[in-house]
Amino acid sequence: MAYTILIRAMASGGTTTVETLVKHPMDSGFVKGKDGKIIPGHYIEVIEFAHNGNIILTGYWGPAISKNPFSKFSFKGGKLGDTISVSWVDNKGEHTSTSAKIM
Repeated sequence: MAYTILIRAMASGGTTTVETLVKHPMDSGFVKGKDGKIIPGHYIEVIEFAHNGNIILTGYWGPAISKNPFSKFSFKGGKLGDTISVSWVDNKGEHTSTSAKIM
């Protein structure tokens, strides 16, 4: 499966707002498919956000998070041109990451 992360970071008045949309199935392991069999769990366990290489937020997710999760948070200290990066690891060991410049 092709995983993608869309990220946008905007600075305004000393605060930076980061928004992400992660393409991931986030299967809980509690739902049955059309064939009546349980769909195995497949979900993000850890997601990390970094500002210029320094981790600013770590999220511990699990099977209760929805498919293709959206997240949004703000922090103080970012400025135009700084780098925001996001990475995740799921319960199958799959992972991806991306980065963007603050606008």
